[in-house]
This record gives sequence, structure tokens and C-alpha cells, in this order.
Amino acid sequence: MGVSNKTPEFLKMNPIGKVPVLETPDGPIFESNAIARYVTHLKADNPLYGSSAIEYGRTEQWIDFASLEIDASILKWLIPRLGYQPYLSPAEEAAIAALKRALGALNTHLTSNTFLVGHSVTLADIVMTCNLYLGFAKLFTKSFTSEFPHVERYFWTMVNQPNFKKIIGEVKQAESVPPVPSKKPAQPKETAKPKTKEEAKKEAPKEPAKPKEAAEEEEAPKPKPKNPLDLLPPSKMILDDWKRLYSNTKTNFREVAIKGFWDMYDPEGYSLWFCDYKYNDENTVSFVTLNKVSGFLQRMDLARKYAFGKMLIIGGQPPFKVKGLWLFRGQEIPQFVLDECYDMELYEWKKVDISNEDQKERANQMIEDAEPFEGEPLLDAKCFK
Repeated sequence: MGVSNKTPEFLKMNPIGKVPVLETPDGPIFESNAIARYVTHLKADNPLYGSSAIEYGRTEQWIDFASLEIDASILKWLIPRLGYQPYLSPAEEAAIAALKRALGALNTHLTSNTFLVGHSVTLADIVMTCNLYLGFAKLFTKSFTSEFPHVERYFWTMVNQPNFKKIIGEVKQAESVPPVPSKKPAQPKETAKPKTKEEAKKEAPKEPAKPKEAAEEEEAPKPKPKNPLDLLPPSKMILDDWKRLYSNTKTNFREVAIKGFWDMYDPEGYSLWFCDYKYNDENTVSFVTLNKVSGFLQRMDLARKYAFGKMLIIGGQPPFKVKGLWLFRGQEIPQFVLDECYDMELYEWKKVDISNEDQKERANQMIEDAEPFEGEPLLDAKCFK
């Protein structure tokens, strides 16, 4: 940009000098979506365009939606804040309103759909995810995206696919919106003029220097606030001991690990919870369901010091069911987990009554990956420890 794209050779390929441009044996193609469509069409009957005329049309529909409704509004919000265009508050408000309207429509569609078109990734998902990526990385804080839980779930599912991850890498959600650029230009420093005797007399006397100890006390960084869970009374259950026992038990799991768990379990210091995914009808593709659960466990990393979890993906054919068992420090699900991990609201949570033998046995079966589970085969089981 700014060098080779201004040469006569480049301007022959794209008269307005923009990138990207794809050079092909038959001549150049410019604009991202046009290049993506061309590459997709190189393979006959490419599944990235669906399997029917209507799926082809809907793929094109969502590509246009991603560009005209999502990407355009993100750029109208972001570019002025980066200082490339004048910042106007009414223009930003209009861009955010248009973006929320588009994300609301997308969220509604994804309520009952894992992908934008059909039951697998299409070119529409590739374009949409790449456009959403700019928003999630630069603008979309957690408080903003919490209004659109199905868009959140869709985006994190997509970017955790191996082929997306290979190109995009690890994605970190924006913690804040870029500040509005300052309108005041930096003022050049004036050369100091020597003061007259009269001016020197009028100057207020300087405050006496603070003692060294007081200055150091003011400059010392404030200690980080403790997690409320660290302030709970000590528990007889040492979570790391249980995790070690779970990991090291290879045989006689019931007799060793399960018995060991209940011997260690402290019902006053910890609580057990069942969780059931609310939208199992969406789980029509096995690898997407598995990636969805893996993404959830990745985002639960903030609770690793205070939790242990088992997630089961159940069923021999779609739709697959996702159920889990979680051990948390304290008597409630930690508030910081509810606040920071958006996946929590995608599950129904129920506290385990350990005095109920049926519930206790269900917990045992989840810990040991019992198969069949509730009459159905296990597709997979994942552990958070």
C-alpha cells in the first residue's frame, strides 16, 4: 500500500489502486469478495456454495449482508476513532444503530442455525467470520456482544475451526473501544524567558519536599483485589489433589477415583452443578458440536483455580446432546465466571442434591464417562481440570 499499488502496472490491474488484487492467467481480479468467489468456482460443485440452487442464492445473500450491513457499519464506527476520518458523534451513533440492527437480524437467524446456509461451512461463513473478526478484535466488548449470544457462539465456533485458526490465529476480544482522537493539536513549547525581579517575588513559595518514606508509600502500587473465593473459609478439599487423582487413575476408576472424590468432597466449601445445553437442536454436525464444547472449556480457563468440569457429547446421530457436571468453589456458581464467560447463559444450570442417590449416581457416571449414558452412546467426553 502506498508504494507498488501506485505504479502504472498496478493501476492497469485496478484503476483506483486498491488492494487486494489477484493476478490470474486470464487477467487480474480485484475486491475481496470477487476474488473469494473466483477461487471457490475453480472447483466444480464446490460445497462452499451449497448443494442446490437455493443454497447458492442464500450463500450470495449472506455474503452481501456481511459486506453491506456488518462490515460497512463496523468501518463507519472504527475508522474515525483511528483518526483516518473526522469523528462525528451523530455519524457514530447512526453506524452503531445500523450495526445493532444487522447483528440482531443475524442473531435471530443463528437461533436455529449452526451455519448461515445448510449444515456445513460455506463461503458465506468465511466472509461473515472475517468481517466479524475486525469488530470482535477492535470494537465489540463483552458488554456489547452479550446482546447477541447466538452471534457470539457462532463467531467463536468459526474462529476455532482449524482452517480459520491457521489463518487468523488466536482471537482476543476487545476490552475497550478505541478512544476518540483528540481535536487539539500539540502546541509547540515556548522558549522560557528570564523572569524579572518583580515576577520572581510574586511566585508562590514551593511546598516543602515530602519525606522519602511518604513519597515511596504514595508511589507503591496498590495490591490487586483478591478474588472473593480466596476469602472463603479454608476447605478440607484440596482441588489439586482431586485433579491429580483423576488424572492418575487408569484402572478400577469406580473403586479408586470415584470413591476418592467423595472421600475428599467438602459440601460446605464446594458445590456440584449439572448443566444442559439449551440449543441441542442446533448440534447437527459432530465436529462443530465438539469445537463448541472445546471453545467453552477454553473460555473457562479463568476459573481453573476454582473448578473442575466434565462435558459429555451424547448421541449416535444428530442432533447431539451436550451435558456437563461442574465442581465450583463455594455454594454458588462464581459471579466472575457468569460475568466473563458468555457460554454460561447457553446452559441450564441445576445444583446437584448429593442426598439424592439418583443425582449422585448420575454425577458418578459423568465423572467416569460411563457409556451408554442415559441410554445413548458417547460421541466424546472432555475434562476441565
